[in-house]
Amino acid sequence: MPVEPPASVWEFPPVAMAGSGDVVAAGADLEPGTVLAAYRRGLFPMPDSHGPLLWWSPLERGVIDVAGFSPSRSLRRARQRFEIRVNTAFDDVIRACADPSRPGSWIDADIIASYTRLHRMGWVHSVEAWDGDELAGGLYGVAIGGLFAGESMFHHKTDGSKAAVAGLVELLDDKYAAERVLDIQWVTDHLATLGAAEIPREQYVRRVQRALELPLPDAFA
Repeated sequence: MPVEPPASVWEFPPVAMAGSGDVVAAGADLEPGTVLAAYRRGLFPMPDSHGPLLWWSPLERGVIDVAGFSPSRSLRRARQRFEIRVNTAFDDVIRACADPSRPGSWIDADIIASYTRLHRMGWVHSVEAWDGDELAGGLYGVAIGGLFAGESMFHHKTDGSKAAVAGLVELLDDKYAAERVLDIQWVTDHLATLGAAEIPREQYVRRVQRALELPLPDAFA
């Protein structure tokens, strides 16, 4: 079971008072208690290279409906090509996601250190797609009760990240699937092909509050 860290010394403003932008707060730190408090309020951190650490809660939040997930034929084929594993190569996954050569890369050394620490405490997990003994792709995210907040994904082989997303949905698809929240932050064209959709921020926060009361999926417990 995850180890609960000391409470944060910071307090985030209510998301309902955030106004019309995606950024809710700036500053604070990346201590485990701070990061977990943020996710429990519907926030996530993303650094700004020219200023303080920013805490985001998009007005339109990207989610994947676990219970209603209907993979396309191409996604089913991609999933069948790879073996899905959990937490067997976390360090490799987060560093691949942080590759500075990737367009829009934002995962810096502080984020790697924070999420690696949370991984060691049982809160952050990697879902990996393997082709034999080769890591083909994967993702990592934060699991709190019925919330899985996906942070980033990568692929070394074609369809490796797609297979990891499909594998994650399988891991979340249990008797609580209809109430679980699979958060992907923003919907990109790529994620839309995997079944991602947008919901209003207020609806997302309400769903998260309910999801936090659920037990962890077996794979992350």
